[in-house]
Formats: sequence, structure tokens, C-alpha cells
Amino acid sequence: MIQPRTNTLSIRTPEGIVFALPLAGPATRFLAWGVDFGVTLVAMSLIMTAFAVLRVLSPDFGAAISMLTYFALMIGYGILFEWFWRGQTLGKFIMGIRVMDVQGLQLQFSQVAIRNLLRFVDSMPVLYFLGGSAMLLSRRAQRLGDFAANTVVVRARVARQPDFQQIMPEKYNSFRAYPHIEARLRQRVSAEEAAILVQSLLRREELDAEARVALYTEIAGHFQRLMPFPPEATLGLTSEQYLRNLAESLFRNRA
Repeated sequence: MIQPRTNTLSIRTPEGIVFALPLAGPATRFLAWGVDFGVTLVAMSLIMTAFAVLRVLSPDFGAAISMLTYFALMIGYGILFEWFWRGQTLGKFIMGIRVMDVQGLQLQFSQVAIRNLLRFVDSMPVLYFLGGSAMLLSRRAQRLGDFAANTVVVRARVARQPDFQQIMPEKYNSFRAYPHIEARLRQRVSAEEAAILVQSLLRREELDAEARVALYTEIAGHFQRLMPFPPEATLGLTSEQYLRNLAESLFRNRA
């Protein structure tokens, strides 16, 4: 039975907070793939030009090298970019979309590898017919590789300026003493992560005290692993204070 399509991915935390992220549609994803396909063809052309002497000396060996190079580029390009560029390739970056775990968890390397290894299945028989059909029929616009890897592709929203009166630290932000770490933090935090941070602070009154502490502890732990501050900067901070400091550090100088 075909489930009705949805335009958003809803993630519900154990504490009852629901975060909604806009899903990328088949057309946008196809355009992103077109950009990436063009990039791989250019790279393939440059590499084979460098190996032109092999085709002259041994046509069969040159053909084998061409096939292996094509396979490595088509699969390796997506794996490397999506893993090291936080779910984005050049095409996805241009189209403003990214890959993420369907439950909103941290994207794992195995998921990136699986969804890219299955690209050849999705592309059968031509021009991603199987993958495109799966996206049109699936509720979350997932191709076969996404189903196998438990991933979705969402729109990378631009984080808007939050209401500092509601989320700014009640006391002096101890993170300001480490501007170099704040700068790296801004580079590493995605728009989705920043949005979840801000939403969790803005919606604090929707949670009872116990659920709020549990949620803030979980989110704070994620950011601590992403970009840790020195112990002296976090000494005595509750999870909520830690998140308020982070929010102020992320958005302080943004228009």
C-alpha cells in the first residue's frame, strides 16, 4: 500500500518535542545528481588524459583502468563528500540539500557507504529509473539506497536570527574567552543543528522539568562532542546554560 507523500520529516524526541525538517523533492535531487555527474565526468576525463599512454600500449589494460576509475569516481565521490562534508556533495550544496539519518541521529559512515554503493541499482536501467520511481512512490522521497541506509535528503535551511531575549545567557558567556573555538564551532555546526538548538530553548516551557533536563543534556552532549570547550569554560554550567552560551556564540554577530 502506497503511503501519502509528506513534505517534511518529523522527528519526535523521547521528551515529546517534535522537530520538522523540509524534505528535498525528486526534481531537486535529480538536479543535484546532474551537477555531481558532471563533476565526475570532468574528473574522469582529466584522469584518463593522464593515463592516455596506457591505452596506446595496451588497449585492454587501458579499458580496464577506465572501468575501475569510473566505478571509483562514481562511488568514492559520493562517499567522501557526504562523509567529510556533513551529508553534502557539490551538487547537493548548490541545490541546498543534504543527507541525514531518518531518525535525526548522527549520520554514520556505514549509511553513507550503503546509499552510495546502491547507486548503480537505483540508476537501472537508465537515468535513475528505479531510484526515481522509488522516490515518487515513497512517503519521504527515498530512493532504494536511502531505504537500505535509513537516510533521507532534506533541505539545508538557512538559520534565522533567533530572539536573543528568550535564549541569551542569563550571565556572562564564558565561551567568549575562546573566540578561536567559537569560530570553529560556527564552521562545524549545520543549519539543522543550530535550528534544533534554538527550537529546544524557545520551547522549554512545553516540557516538564525532568524532560527538559534530559533533552538539554542530550543536545549538550552532542555539541560537546562536536566542538569541546576547555573545562574551565564549562565549570558549573548546567546543560541549559551550556546551550544558551552556544546559541549566543553561534548567532552573536549575524545579521
